[in-house]
Amino acid sequence: MTTEIIQPARALRGVLRVPSDRSITVRAAILAGIAEGVSRIREPLESDDTNAALGCMAALGVQVAPLGGCDPLGLCIPGLGLRGLRAPAQPLFCNSSGTTMRLLAGFLAGQAFDSVLDGSEQLRRRPMRRVTEPLRRMGAQIEDTDGGAPLVIRAASNPLHGLTYDMPIASAQVKSALLLAGLYAGAPVTIREPAPTRDHTERMLRAAGVEVVAEAEGDANRITVHPPHEPLRALDMLVPADFSSAAFFIVAAAITPGARVRLVEVGLNSTRTGLLDALRAMGAAISVNNLREEGGEPVGDLEVAGGELRGVEVGGALTPRMIDEFPIFAVAATQAHGVTVVRDAEELRVKESNRLEGFVGELRKLGARIEATADGFVVEGPARLRGAVVDSLGDHRVAMALAVAGLCAEGKTTILGAECVAKTYPAFFRDLSLLVAGC
Repeated sequence: MTTEIIQPARALRGVLRVPSDRSITVRAAILAGIAEGVSRIREPLESDDTNAALGCMAALGVQVAPLGGCDPLGLCIPGLGLRGLRAPAQPLFCNSSGTTMRLLAGFLAGQAFDSVLDGSEQLRRRPMRRVTEPLRRMGAQIEDTDGGAPLVIRAASNPLHGLTYDMPIASAQVKSALLLAGLYAGAPVTIREPAPTRDHTERMLRAAGVEVVAEAEGDANRITVHPPHEPLRALDMLVPADFSSAAFFIVAAAITPGARVRLVEVGLNSTRTGLLDALRAMGAAISVNNLREEGGEPVGDLEVAGGELRGVEVGGALTPRMIDEFPIFAVAATQAHGVTVVRDAEELRVKESNRLEGFVGELRKLGARIEATADGFVVEGPARLRGAVVDSLGDHRVAMALAVAGLCAEGKTTILGAECVAKTYPAFFRDLSLLVAGC
């Protein structure tokens, strides 16, 4: 177990490009493998999760050139086409990546061979029936294990059925699994989501030549994928910097007096940037510069300055747009004046850790006035945080959020199990220290 010690920071200064987007890298690795031709994925994220996705695709017969291979800036992936994958010799190990497992379950449901998806003990505890149940409605022969992994998928003897599915909970991973399964269906697949979620899969499928139609229905979305009549086109794309990784430095700068931080080439897909809306409502000084598109994804540079924040209420359609950022948002709320209330965030209970009960408990060790509720949490601020020994709970976002809290605490904060940041951001503590040293 690795321990990291965080000391209070007087200010934060500097320019940083955080690692590339995990969600986009995983999706690119999967789609490139079933496209035809050589895909070039520039600036991919190299982390535990993305390595798991690439390892699974390699086990399915896809020859993935390593970083620095045929493309010095990224990965070269010669695709095998929709029907060109081979049966894996052993279970596909997804490590702790829920994105990898759920997306693979979608397109493996339409393959002509058996497969098994497994993962770490942490991943085995995450709910998978939300994926297996709608896939079975499409005719997939897929079984979970008491609602979780391992998942056993039998060969599809016929095309999967078309489906119209109303998702009970907004989930980009479930939506993506069904969209990928739709590539192997005999009729269109339509998903109605109760609130908009990240749309990287839809954008990438369109880039590969697949017809995907998205329509707004009030606060909800209706997405339809049409089975392709032509092979998927190879991808040539730059993976932007991960907004979820940038979020920790956005909040760190926003709550630190005198801070000024610039984060470059950040992915600014509106389905992912709910945190920006919430922080601006709190009074944070955040500006966007050099806005442009890369591979269909909006990208820009963020300038963040320290200042006073005020409490806000977050719920409804905003919640799924910042579902991964609530641990670090809670840290921002501890330094805001007044009460901050988060609602409609039950999904936090089934992430890599129980981010409601678990993270709230760790933040309280530092002196935060925070209480978990049935579907979120309530924070009273500003709180005078004090350094303490806290536990990452094996959750990368918890570890990084606690590190940011430690920057504004009195005395040193010791984070146990800090090695879990390798899931998405292996160099996080180094980059954090660079911004502290830049003052």
